[in-house]
Amino acid sequence: MQRDLAALARTEFDLVVIGGGMFGAAAALDAARRGLSTALVERADFAGATSAHSFKMVHGGIRYLQHADLVRVRQSARARAAFLRAAPHLVRPLPIVVPTYGWGMKSRPVLRAGMAAYDLLTADRNRGIADPQRRIPWAQFIGRDEVRRRYPGLAAEGLTGAGIFCDGQMHNPPRLVLAYVQSAAAAGAVCANYVEAVGLLQRDGRVRGIVARDTLEGDRFEIRGRIVLNAAGPYAEHILSQGLGRALDPPTPFSRDAYFIVRRPLVAGDHALTLPSLSSDSDAKLSRGTRHLFLVPWRGATLVGVWHKVHRGHPDSYGIEEVELAAWIDEINRAYRGIGLTLADVALASAGLVPFGESDPDARGLKFAHRSRLVDHRAERGLDGLLTLIGVRYTTGPVEAVEAVDLVATRLGRKTPPSCIEHEPVHGGRVEDFEGLVRELAADAPRGLDGPTIRSLAHNHGSEAKAVLRLAAERPALGRRLPESTVLGAEIVQAARSEMAQSLADVVFRRTELGTLGHPGDAALETAARIMADCMGWDCRRREEQMDQVRARLRLAATGRAMLAEPAPAAALVT
Repeated sequence: MQRDLAALARTEFDLVVIGGGMFGAAAALDAARRGLSTALVERADFAGATSAHSFKMVHGGIRYLQHADLVRVRQSARARAAFLRAAPHLVRPLPIVVPTYGWGMKSRPVLRAGMAAYDLLTADRNRGIADPQRRIPWAQFIGRDEVRRRYPGLAAEGLTGAGIFCDGQMHNPPRLVLAYVQSAAAAGAVCANYVEAVGLLQRDGRVRGIVARDTLEGDRFEIRGRIVLNAAGPYAEHILSQGLGRALDPPTPFSRDAYFIVRRPLVAGDHALTLPSLSSDSDAKLSRGTRHLFLVPWRGATLVGVWHKVHRGHPDSYGIEEVELAAWIDEINRAYRGIGLTLADVALASAGLVPFGESDPDARGLKFAHRSRLVDHRAERGLDGLLTLIGVRYTTGPVEAVEAVDLVATRLGRKTPPSCIEHEPVHGGRVEDFEGLVRELAADAPRGLDGPTIRSLAHNHGSEAKAVLRLAAERPALGRRLPESTVLGAEIVQAARSEMAQSLADVVFRRTELGTLGHPGDAALETAARIMADCMGWDCRRREEQMDQVRARLRLAATGRAMLAEPAPAAALVT
């Protein structure tokens, strides 16, 4: 996969997709596999904003039972199954423990009835999932004594036990998006990061492509397309308001969804635990009281969240204040006694913008968005050739992207084959037995690689991991781990050669695991910078600049005052 801007400029595409998050990547893949000539551009790096800051959970829709939204339940379970089939190396089942109390809505009988209904509504949830370890089991229940033994910090008064159901968990959200981008490129799409849409080409009342800017070099050029799909997430309406002079009507409210990472286990085992929050879901028809917060095991650390706050400004303008982090820590400490969290425990704070319901910024009763927004601007404003897709959750990308591509085909008057995106593996996803893959890699790996490193390689690269090992065999120095990490030097070379990494930040935050749990240590960072500099031809000054940028962002991310994305330089949109 190479960054080919000349191909973007010389081709007239059936479809030009703006936005390289999960929804844009899935749409580009589906369109390319169905025979549409496709371009995909992203203003910064792929999965560099909202998709990178996902809470790593692939929700199967059980929460929508409280809203009696059975369509959403089924859609979410379909999308979760799509991820488990397409990328079994990057998505696994996540058991979640929900404590039960008393005899009201939080009781064991009520939760049992809800989970039984969910199991029946999603009885086909494992269809086509080859690896038994990737299948979602039936819900189960454990008694009060077992819950007290596992989770001594829970409030004991009224505790009657707990239900356990499974959702999905992503090992590495940016690499999951990248796998869809790589698959789109393999299917013929022309994909490029660091290409910003700075305008919409219009002629005769129709959008006929975009004006693009290479944010690395500053050059502007046109990308012609019969249809443009604006899938830029929280930036989608900014593109419309600047490019067309008007945004959607009504505008889409957004929430800053935030969490933090603690670099140690907070609960035993591999089960996530739900805790009561201080806010409620005011739209729920069958409310169980306050919303849930989660303590989620992830790669030896713990994800803690999620907190929601209405965001009304520019999509680059949000962050997390230290006072907010302190309040969240107090809330967790009250909900789970003895956990003793402090600000010093926070390795990294993270947030992304997702569509929200109309709520006051300080409200305790929150109104959540339940649907993505797919807008055909011909029907809405008489402007042909432009669609906008604003996804409500990372999870539903593979399903809702298909709806957008179906509409594209209709507008083009093209009869395309049915979508296969929910069933065909993505890049690295041809894994029928994950543990078998780990054993194969262990047999082929250079001497001295430990089990965690081999397992990390299997997770991040899946069935393509042997390509990394071949690089290590060509240059044995690349087969060694970076200091205090599970990342091989060969992975950095692979990122630069074949995965379109353009900066050290791309490697640290999105191509490898180096920076996903906070600062990886100076030795690892310096080693990564040396390898990347060799690949990219950087001199010493450029290498130091790249390290300074990464260090600065790591310092800010430790307190949440900056997201990990690299915003593209600002530019006025023109038509």
